[in-house]
Amino acid sequence: MTTADRYVEFATREAHGVSPAYERLAHAIAHDDELLALLDTLPSATRQPQLLLGVVRWLGGPIDDPAAFRAHTVAHWASVRAAMLTRAVQTNEAGRCAALLPVLAALPQPLALLEVGASADLCLYPDRYAYRYGDHLLGAGDPVLDCALTGTEPPTTRPEVVWRAGLDLNPLDVTDPADVGWLDALIWPEHTHRRARLRAAAAVAAADPPELVRGDLVDDLPALAARAPAGATLVVLHTSVLYQVPPPRRAAFVALVGTLPGHWVANEAAEVLGHPRLPPPPDGALYNVLGLDGTALAWTRSHGQEAHWFG
Repeated sequence: MTTADRYVEFATREAHGVSPAYERLAHAIAHDDELLALLDTLPSATRQPQLLLGVVRWLGGPIDDPAAFRAHTVAHWASVRAAMLTRAVQTNEAGRCAALLPVLAALPQPLALLEVGASADLCLYPDRYAYRYGDHLLGAGDPVLDCALTGTEPPTTRPEVVWRAGLDLNPLDVTDPADVGWLDALIWPEHTHRRARLRAAAAVAAADPPELVRGDLVDDLPALAARAPAGATLVVLHTSVLYQVPPPRRAAFVALVGTLPGHWVANEAAEVLGHPRLPPPPDGALYNVLGLDGTALAWTRSHGQEAHWFG
């Protein structure tokens, strides 16, 4: 896939109907030879639309007008390029917990959660958030996570979590304003509700920090998993992480996680784990596949706003 193709796909399958500003920008970038040539000087993994758009916003650039965005990005390319080489897309969307909750609540309790690619660990608190599935409200307080759920009944209880830990090559600190500022820059411009959700979820995490370990998803996973308390069900989970991992390393992770005790909850794009014989997705938008122990269960949207269980 060319760089232009990646930006067209982002515009049509991810941003369309979700972020008009990013849809316009991504289409404009896809047809701008100069910007594409600049992006192609970067390693392939760092050319992704979310990273460029997040970095320009983080550096104070305009995102409302494609011409202004282009002029600013070209003029400040040295700074943009340096940030794209040092930063990573670490969207830490607590809303994804709403899509994971039906699986987590159904596992043997209590749980020991270990998230791979944890970023700032906001998806390690499914027991602390409130949820709204249509007219069904579960829990109280902030944040309240909304999810359109079809094909299964909403959970009636939240999981009991007795241990939580995160593993990330570059963990972020929810008590560090600079790290929270980067997470904020990764939120799409129109999504004011997600900004409020980020602040509320960060307050939850800061009040009871998990074990957050800097490390590799293969080399360092067994040692961290071994620290889970006896009597709790270990759950290794990840969401929108493995697409950033090279395929050989991804295969090594899949082989490893299958040898660990407990369960494996994955929420990744369909092509990442290559699930066979998936039913058609609900529409042309980009969906993840939610899976338990390698079995595909549902289509989910990337921010947890929808989850459609397979029939």
